[in-house]
Amino acid sequence: MRSKSFWAAIAAAIALMLVGPVHAQEKERHFAYLTPGLDLPFWRYLAAGIADEAKKHNSTVTDYDSHNDAATQLKNAQDAIAGHVDGILISPTDSSTAPSVLALAEKANIPVVIADIGTVSGNYVSFIISDNEKGAHDTGVALAAALKERHWDQGPVGLVTISLARNNGKARTKGFRDALKENGDIKEVALDQMQRYTADETFKYVQDMLTAHPDLHGIFVQTDTPTLGAVRAIEAAHRNDTVLLAAFDGVPEFVDLIRQGKVVASGMQQPYLMGLAQAMFDHLDGKTPPKEILVPIIVVSQKNLDEVLPTITQTVFANELKK
Repeated sequence: MRSKSFWAAIAAAIALMLVGPVHAQEKERHFAYLTPGLDLPFWRYLAAGIADEAKKHNSTVTDYDSHNDAATQLKNAQDAIAGHVDGILISPTDSSTAPSVLALAEKANIPVVIADIGTVSGNYVSFIISDNEKGAHDTGVALAAALKERHWDQGPVGLVTISLARNNGKARTKGFRDALKENGDIKEVALDQMQRYTADETFKYVQDMLTAHPDLHGIFVQTDTPTLGAVRAIEAAHRNDTVLLAAFDGVPEFVDLIRQGKVVASGMQQPYLMGLAQAMFDHLDGKTPPKEILVPIIVVSQKNLDEVLPTITQTVFANELKK
């Protein structure tokens, strides 16, 4: 476990980076952020990071909500281009829908930065991504350790994944499964893919899992708000003492859920940090930003929660966490 001084130093460094210099003399620019759905906190936190970075550069951003629909995403891209934006930042609805937006932007000579999810093809300035595979792997390791502590060495476990048409969904699933194999080949008995990304949807998935598999001892939910539905389903089935829940990403409610042991670990991406898209401004200023920017994931559990809380309050929750 990292020392308190280590995390304090990290928090101080990130705070300095978040504040950053204000480039008051820069030309005012306007950007579009195309997001899968602002009803999911992760995308709101990422949008907040983009907006704050734009302010530093005397610029503004308009958010376009695609409502997890590829046709709406394409229409949003057309509207943004018609509005003569200086650049587009996009978190695609899934990796296969991104190329059509990239092609439109390239034709209009508008630069694009991709923030999360990824694309199967197309030209873009930079791709900002978390290490999804490692983050899910380390979350799986934490879940496996918790299972072994309770002598449930073989699980079994179930997964509620984000769309496996998304590159990050594939990476999270692979990383988690690798952890299961490495830790005694824990058995996987169920998998459902999210379509609406709501707590109610995941409540139903988990409810069905618990009914179909009375011996289920572990569940991994691959994003934030849907995890709250899993918590409700486990409680409704009176299975709190027999089912361990691991998660990905984070919403403010996770802090208390982790303290209470209702979520044993969550691999938290840092969406606000991902949104600080300096790559776009570097490109417009004639520099060459990295083609891929990897943002680390912090696996949070009862063991390190207090140490990492100052950091994740900013970089995960975009300061929405009430103190």
